[in-house]
Amino acid sequence: MNGGRAEDASERKAVIQTTHTHRGFTAPSVFPQNPNNEEFASTYFDQRVCVPEDDSKKCFSFRKLWAFTGPGFLMSIAYLDPGNIESDLQSGAKAGFKLLWVLLGATIIGLLLQRLAARLGVVTGMHLAEVCHRQYRTVPRIILWLMVELAIIGSDMQEVIGCAIAFNLLSSGRIPLWGGVLITIIDTFVFLFLDKYGLRKLEAFFGLLISIMAITFGYEYVTVRPDQGELLKGMFVPYCEDCGSTQLVQAVGIVGAVIMPHNIYLHSALVKSREVDRSNKKEVKEANKYFFIESTVALFISFLINVFVVAVFAEAFYKSTNMEVYNVCNQTGSPHSHLFPQNNETLEVDIYKGGVVLGCFFGPAALYIWAIGILAAGQSSTMTGTYSGQFVMEGFLNLRWSRFARVLLTRSIAIIPTLLVAIFQDVHRLTGMNDFLNVLQSMQLPFALIPILTFTSLPSLMSDFANGLVILVVCAINMYFVVNYVSSLHSVGLYVLAAFFSITYLTFVGYLVCEEKNQLDKKCEYNTNIQKYIISHLQTTLYDKRKLLGSRDESEAYTMSVSDNISSSSAIFM
Repeated sequence: MNGGRAEDASERKAVIQTTHTHRGFTAPSVFPQNPNNEEFASTYFDQRVCVPEDDSKKCFSFRKLWAFTGPGFLMSIAYLDPGNIESDLQSGAKAGFKLLWVLLGATIIGLLLQRLAARLGVVTGMHLAEVCHRQYRTVPRIILWLMVELAIIGSDMQEVIGCAIAFNLLSSGRIPLWGGVLITIIDTFVFLFLDKYGLRKLEAFFGLLISIMAITFGYEYVTVRPDQGELLKGMFVPYCEDCGSTQLVQAVGIVGAVIMPHNIYLHSALVKSREVDRSNKKEVKEANKYFFIESTVALFISFLINVFVVAVFAEAFYKSTNMEVYNVCNQTGSPHSHLFPQNNETLEVDIYKGGVVLGCFFGPAALYIWAIGILAAGQSSTMTGTYSGQFVMEGFLNLRWSRFARVLLTRSIAIIPTLLVAIFQDVHRLTGMNDFLNVLQSMQLPFALIPILTFTSLPSLMSDFANGLVILVVCAINMYFVVNYVSSLHSVGLYVLAAFFSITYLTFVGYLVCEEKNQLDKKCEYNTNIQKYIISHLQTTLYDKRKLLGSRDESEAYTMSVSDNISSSSAIFM
């Protein structure tokens, strides 16, 4: 393992070493080298998990899978944050089981993106933000960093809101919302010190939080007993009968809530916590395999938890009216019946009202268990958001801050507006902020998709066309989401502002795409020139050597050897 640590130290000082040697010839890396040989700050934990050696020829080992287990589950927490939970319950209440196939599709797309992120970290030994630091010029790099930071802050605000609501529900209103907001400051700092006790213990703690979410939301699922036939139909049959703009917006919101931009940066950094000899192709391939298996299992569990939430609200509250809920809450003596106006409009729920409704229909236990699940979701995603913020800052800016300073900065930015709304407004305004925050995070998605799709496609230039199509689809979804949200505000000034922002947004996205295309063209031209030089050099050497060799057999053997080298060097650049 000492060799692994020595290699890790050397790779931080060097750059992305992705060269492969073929019979004495070395192909240059497709990634630009660092001219100043500067050392990158590296946060994650001081220790690395050792992977057990297995001399057997088995294609799968549970011991090795266990060693690689951890980063994928930390990554999957972003799929279970309070923003996702709210999107799930609204999907069930507004569309029933009809949008489960959208959730399944978004999770599969998320898995593929996370696979690319993990592959980038394993193969290059650097996370996505560090690669962006080397690829982009200063100005676009700073703008890209700010966009990702906005996504992190938006996610952090949702997590603060979720925790504050959970504390309020658990205390039966004794802890005000602003009090719950302040509590999240203290407990986050406490939990962040857990990594001092070891990486595996921290990963186990996150596993415990995921288990709590599975148990609590699973309890609600068992209590409500949704129709399994309708559930499977909604999951595997892509249809949405009698759906309108409300359901379409909700479908777009599911995609935006599930695929989070900063999570891609996070996962590419988390995989660096395992000891992998990147000079050994077999170890790199093996690491990619086990990380993909682990990510699949982790996202499958997170998908089941999301399905629990959607199914509960689809079965119990789809097409319910405010009057029906008001009557039930009033009969059970709930102190929250005033939350539901006495009219026949369709019920609209959020994280707070969702817990209240469950308490009215299924008893106080359902309310408190719901609140515990929301608290676990908020706490876990808050901590992973802090880590992703550290990776993004140190990668883009090569600036290392302590966890305390980093948490203080991002949490302060997230706390201040949330605290003001909690003090001067009510819970409706607080939960209503989630709609705006979902729009904000959805808009930042291309700033993670463009780099990860481009960087992971560098060895195969033909895949660029597919990347461009994905980016266009994402931008179109984001534009629809923003236009629909702004239209609901009924303000001419906001229309103008949204139009200006959309033009600026699309311009910067277009710049990133063009910049990456130019980089790929330059690398292709550079590799072609190197290839021509190597082949020319080999041919000249062959001509001179054949003159010196006296034996015909020796000359033919040498000719075949050099021809093989020419073929190998040509294959490197294909």
